[in-house]
Amino acid sequence: MTDAPELPPRLALAWGVAERPERVPRRELSIERIVEAAVEIADAEGLAGVSMARVAKSLGFTTMSLYRYVTSKDDLLLLMQEVAFDVEFPPPHEPADWRAELREWALFALAVYRNHPWVLDIPVTGAPMTPNSLRAADAGLRALRSTPLADGEKVAVILLVSGYARNAAALGHDLDRAAADSSDDASAGDAVAQALRDLVDEVRFPYLRPLVERGTYLPETAGLDEIDDVGWGLERTLDGVAAFVDRRAAEVDGVERPGTDSSDAETEADATAEASAVVQAYATDAKVKKAANKRKEVERKVREAQKKVRELEKSLREARKAETESARAAAERARRADQR
Repeated sequence: MTDAPELPPRLALAWGVAERPERVPRRELSIERIVEAAVEIADAEGLAGVSMARVAKSLGFTTMSLYRYVTSKDDLLLLMQEVAFDVEFPPPHEPADWRAELREWALFALAVYRNHPWVLDIPVTGAPMTPNSLRAADAGLRALRSTPLADGEKVAVILLVSGYARNAAALGHDLDRAAADSSDDASAGDAVAQALRDLVDEVRFPYLRPLVERGTYLPETAGLDEIDDVGWGLERTLDGVAAFVDRRAAEVDGVERPGTDSSDAETEADATAEASAVVQAYATDAKVKKAANKRKEVERKVREAQKKVRELEKSLREARKAETESARAAAERARRADQR
């Protein structure tokens, strides 16, 4: 065992290796309670509603009390994001099926963003470095365990797929917000459609004009409900990954393999629906939650035990140092006595 790793304060908080405050205003306050309260506010009002003062007020404490535990709002946002991704990803398939597993992984990430859309408003500042974000990355890499991709290629694939999930969630959230803010007048959509027919001419918009004429451009009239646009885009992304995986496999064994992409719309819809059902069931299963809570409790005890071991090792090193210094001092005294 060694000393606790040197981490920036916010990462130390996320990993549970930060020093706890010795003098606190009241025993009931904790980092966990602070973050839980902040998440509740963000879920109800969005990230704009979260401030150190607002969180403190919701808990019945002063703002300065919070700073004994969380030194800045940026630290709080990082810990909130950790809570959002404190989920159990579906288990691996046996035998391995990278496409099915990566599909489930993407849909699970999408579900997290939909359950906590405020996460999308937190800027991405670098590679994942916190426990739950690394567990999510680990689950994505696990999905690719049966592929011949190199390490860097696997990382690039999960960045590509997670980026798609994040973008799809952000787009859906923005559209939902726009729909909620728009007028309830059903005739407004008809008026816009008619205005487009008058304004979009075949000279300036030769390829858009036919769609406007047929009424297939606007989402309300385009019949897009027949297509799961999120699932469709995910499948196209996986098609691209599949083509790359096949190319890498061919380079490894020197045999050209047929593409493994799926182009049958019904098959894709079934696969997406099945994956969505798996994600939903796994995310809400009581036994999964119970097992996850047990895991987190064991992990907490392990961290506490490791901290205790580090403290004892530090005490041992200090005792050995004191012993060595005492021995040197005794030897020096003996040498001086001999010289006299």
